[in-house]
Amino acid sequence: MDPHLLRTFVTVARLASFSAAARELGYTQSAVSQHMAALEGDLGVPLLVRRPVAPTRAGERLLEHARPLLLRLDAARADLARMAAEPACDLTVAAAPLAVHPGTLAALPATRVTLRVLPRDEIPAALAEGAADLGLVDGLAAPNDPLRLPDVAPLTATRVAEAPLAVHLPAGHPLARRPGLRLVDLLDARWLDAPAAGLPLDRLRAVQSAPGFRPALRYEGTDVRTLTALAAAGHGLTLLPVTVPPAPGATAVPLTAPRLVHRTELLHSGEPAGPAAIVAAALTTAGSVPAGPAGPRMSLAPGRTPGEDGRHGQP
Repeated sequence: MDPHLLRTFVTVARLASFSAAARELGYTQSAVSQHMAALEGDLGVPLLVRRPVAPTRAGERLLEHARPLLLRLDAARADLARMAAEPACDLTVAAAPLAVHPGTLAALPATRVTLRVLPRDEIPAALAEGAADLGLVDGLAAPNDPLRLPDVAPLTATRVAEAPLAVHLPAGHPLARRPGLRLVDLLDARWLDAPAAGLPLDRLRAVQSAPGFRPALRYEGTDVRTLTALAAAGHGLTLLPVTVPPAPGATAVPLTAPRLVHRTELLHSGEPAGPAAIVAAALTTAGSVPAGPAGPRMSLAPGRTPGEDGRHGQP
């Protein structure tokens, strides 16, 4: 299967237009049509409905395979380019919103650094494609357990910190005076749905193995202060690490069960060099939250245990 044809198919499906795909890829519309005809001929099934342009059932299935395949190819190209290049003087760090706090910021050099705050799901791909030198990802985990992240490229993950969790709610909320809260008691509460700035509600459902955690308001930004302000205004509850202070008019009640932590990990491809190596060492030796010494490199691959392999995607 020709990756050039595959990339054309993914672009046409994403833009729902042959002409728009031609403009983005720098081809003529005739060339795009020829690419699609060649790919459909190779696979023996129609992949797109032409009017309006939309993937067929077979096309939808191919998209599930095509996106990670193309990302892997881009990751391989970026990885080899990094090996061949001199260590860069400029440093780009991609970080999830909850991974950005005084401890992580203190590890950044004073000059020639770009900090990109991205939704956590986009950070592994940013490293794989060479758009960032280091990544800071976060998520819910049992104490000392590695995060489970998508297999997009051979990435190394190292624990930076683990912090306890707290539920943010208005100061006048009936639960605000509790010394602690259990997640199971909050299944029917109204929650803020903030997949980029906060912790995804589907992760809470997975932890409890139960439906619930109904979203009352969806926030699609990456500003954590806006999220805490929404909780203070009574728009819903949100679960955050204790490193995030509650907004005025709100309180943060510790989560007592289940035993979970907010975990931050450093991601990089290959061995960091130059400024990236200095920042990586500062993050992993000092830690951004006082939660014990930094742990060993962890595997991102589901089903592996800490210490088996620090390279994501390796056999």
